[in-house]
Amino acid sequence: MAASTDDLVTVPLFESLDEPELQELASRFDAKDVSAGIQLIGEGAPGYSFFILVDGTATVTAGSDEVGRLGPGDFFGEMAILGDGRRQATVTTSSPARVLVLFGAEFRQLEQDHPDIAGKIESAMRDRAALLG
Repeated sequence: MAASTDDLVTVPLFESLDEPELQELASRFDAKDVSAGIQLIGEGAPGYSFFILVDGTATVTAGSDEVGRLGPGDFFGEMAILGDGRRQATVTTSSPARVLVLFGAEFRQLEQDHPDIAGKIESAMRDRAALLG
C-alpha cells in the first residue's frame, strides 16, 4: 500500500517540505502495518531499503546489546544503503507499528531531489556509526 501525506507530515525529517513535495514523496514509499515482535532488519544482512517508523516503537540491537529505541518519526536502514550494503544492527518492533519503506533507487532519488534531507540522513548515519563503533 502506498504511503499518504498524512504518514509523512508528522515526520521531523520532512518538516521542510510543502504539500506538493510531500505528495510526490509519499507516492515513493510503501506503507506497512506490522505486529509487535517483527524483525524489520537483521544485523549482517544485505540492506537495500530505508525505513521510517510512523507509529509504534522498536528496539535496536547490535550483537546481544540493546543500543537504542525508536519511536514515531525515527528512521533507520540508511547505514546499509549509504555504507557497505550490510545491516549494522537488528531492528525489531516492540509494539504494533506502521512503517514506511523506501527502496534503494527511490532513496537515491530522494537524496538527489532533497539534498537538505539527505544531509540530515547522512549526519544521523555518522552519529550511529560512532555509537556502534
